[in-house]
Amino acid sequence: MTPSPSQPQLAPGTWAPARRLAQRVLGPLERFLHVQAASGIVLLIAAVVALAWANSPWGDAYDHLWHVPLTIGVGSFVFTQSLHFWINEGLMTIFFFVVGLEIRREMYEGELSDLKRAALPIAAAVGGMVAPALLYLSFNAAPVSRHGWGVPMATDIAFAVGVLALLGKRVPPALRVLLLALAIIDDIGAIIVIALFYSSGVSWSGLLVATAGALAVLVLQRFGVRRPLAYVAPGAVLWFGMLRAGVHPTIAGVAVGLLTPVRSWFGSQGFLATARDVVDEVGAIARRESYKIDDLLTPLQRIRTAQREALPPVVRLQAALHPWVAFGIMPLFAFANAGVRVDSSSLDHVAAGTILLGVTVGLVVGKPLGVFLASFAMVRLGVCALPRGVGWAGVGVVGCVAGIGFTMAIFIAGLAFNDAAMLAAAKLGVLLASAVAAVVGLAVGRLMLPATPDPSAATTLAEAEMSTEQ
Repeated sequence: MTPSPSQPQLAPGTWAPARRLAQRVLGPLERFLHVQAASGIVLLIAAVVALAWANSPWGDAYDHLWHVPLTIGVGSFVFTQSLHFWINEGLMTIFFFVVGLEIRREMYEGELSDLKRAALPIAAAVGGMVAPALLYLSFNAAPVSRHGWGVPMATDIAFAVGVLALLGKRVPPALRVLLLALAIIDDIGAIIVIALFYSSGVSWSGLLVATAGALAVLVLQRFGVRRPLAYVAPGAVLWFGMLRAGVHPTIAGVAVGLLTPVRSWFGSQGFLATARDVVDEVGAIARRESYKIDDLLTPLQRIRTAQREALPPVVRLQAALHPWVAFGIMPLFAFANAGVRVDSSSLDHVAAGTILLGVTVGLVVGKPLGVFLASFAMVRLGVCALPRGVGWAGVGVVGCVAGIGFTMAIFIAGLAFNDAAMLAAAKLGVLLASAVAAVVGLAVGRLMLPATPDPSAATTLAEAEMSTEQ
């Protein structure tokens, strides 16, 4: 019996009461995961748990966990590293791959595809990177601690967007687009800083291996290979080459993301045409007096291919990986890196105080100051204009929430400091500053942004993305 359209269809062998119970239990979780601020909430929980564990009587177990060795190998090739390494240099490569996909997409059809539209977020991002770095150096001119100038430069997009989401209708779509574009440009700046200033001496043999991996990606694209799994091997070669070259291996993820195609093969019209042909073919097969179920394999394979290629690879991969990164990799990274032991021994370094102060002031004060002043200067010079319906109060709110550093800031801190006490001070500064910036952003947003939307503001994301051209 075929279920009516109003009845939920159950897979063969499914027990209806069990399915209803699963929907009741998992339904709230699924709705939570679709909330915009959800990934920031999960990150916050992971960080709090890490902090609590590290400062509990079982803190030593927390430290020892991340030093557990993990080995991969084939034959005589054996590669052993700690669990912490595989999270920070391995899994975070996927995070940087998604960042590369976002940058590639924005350069093709987003805010970075047009110089006039990109001028404001570029200026805001550059100002929001330079001011925190200068403020940090004003507290840390000594050689022992000044290497951490890159820590307060980065914005955590998940937390920042989550805070804006908590402001509800006070935030027009154009303001959210401005923050997203600023955060993406901020990521580009952080990637450049990591590659140029936080990598060890470059080995040419490693660069040759990395180049071979990148060329293999391009060759596969020229041969029309569209399955993502085919690119894992050359991507791994590129990653290993970066590691051997002394460049941080996560940059390999960015490189592969930037090489990902941005045009679809079938597109929507091609998918519709293929779907119609397949439906007709399946109908013809079903009308036969006798047919084998295997006869459906070929037409169904065609519809699977058309479904896969209806979207550009850059969009498809970003959509597929984003939940894993937002709710898996980033919380795991936070759990592995946010566990700072807050006591006199962990901060027992002559420069710990100035590092903590420099990072905190850089993010909480430097970010909003740099974002606002750079944006104000560019608008006054006539280089760009504010998006329709966005005032200077909105730019100030964006600057405040841009001070939430977290993921990328902690990542750079791990590259900047080898000393445990200096690293702990930098991480503590990031955590403290991110909490303060979130609270300040919420407070300023509620005080400065109108509770009812501006009628002249763009009402959709599509209008918001074009509003800087008005």
